[in-house]
Amino acid sequence: MRHHPSAPATRRTALALFGAALVAAPLLRPSHATASVRAIGLDDPAKKEIAMQLVSSAENSSLDWKAQYQYIEDIGDGRGYTAGIIGFCSGTGDMLDLVELYADRKPGNVLQKYLPALREVDGSDSHDGLDPGFPGDWRRAARDAEFRRAQDDERDRVYFDPAVRQGKADGLRVLGQFAYYDAIVMHGDGGDSTSFRNIRKRALRTAKPPAQGGDEVTYLHAFLDARVWAMKQEEAHSDTSRVDTAQRVFLNRRNLDLNPPLDWKVYGDSYHIG
Repeated sequence: MRHHPSAPATRRTALALFGAALVAAPLLRPSHATASVRAIGLDDPAKKEIAMQLVSSAENSSLDWKAQYQYIEDIGDGRGYTAGIIGFCSGTGDMLDLVELYADRKPGNVLQKYLPALREVDGSDSHDGLDPGFPGDWRRAARDAEFRRAQDDERDRVYFDPAVRQGKADGLRVLGQFAYYDAIVMHGDGGDSTSFRNIRKRALRTAKPPAQGGDEVTYLHAFLDARVWAMKQEEAHSDTSRVDTAQRVFLNRRNLDLNPPLDWKVYGDSYHIG
């Protein structure tokens, strides 16, 4: 997303570490309590649509997340260009991976020529080799259904699917799975203290998820507390309204399945899903 991990490791490195953890550690292995999780999760199409609208309200001040495939700007957060439906960043490696995927699927596309520059600027906020043409070419690429599919697939592979898997393994319902998704979108899942996995570890110090015999509401409050702490470690994330007046509102109402109608605020703006 537009707010991406600040750790020096690229997203590809973080993914390799995360994948190894899935195999080597019991982190994502469901306990017997997971069987009680409701069949409908955040990956249900209707719930996933809600998730995308919630994130878009925070990232783009709009519920129209499908209008964001063409979005691109440098928001001054030290991550270079931020673009697309999940805020792929030129400085954090995930934009590079996306453009590589697009090139694999459609050789000779309008963005392929920027691959050398994207490799060079990875890990920095530099625009070297990208200006002046990259933003316009990104918007042109967004008119291509193949590029939009690539954005969808990278969103799912890197952010959505891992968050939902972990949420289900922890015995969490739709809201908890969304809390994980929004956290991994903003903070990534690298080794730094504000990454998703370390936010989760911080929450586990004070509460247990349902899969470990804990109370779901108590655990989610602990997770959101840990998330707010992580957000406040970086100026670009210091406005915590996407937690305080959105996710926490749903939690306080015990709306653990994110059932509409939903009313929330982000940065003082009000939103509604009927």
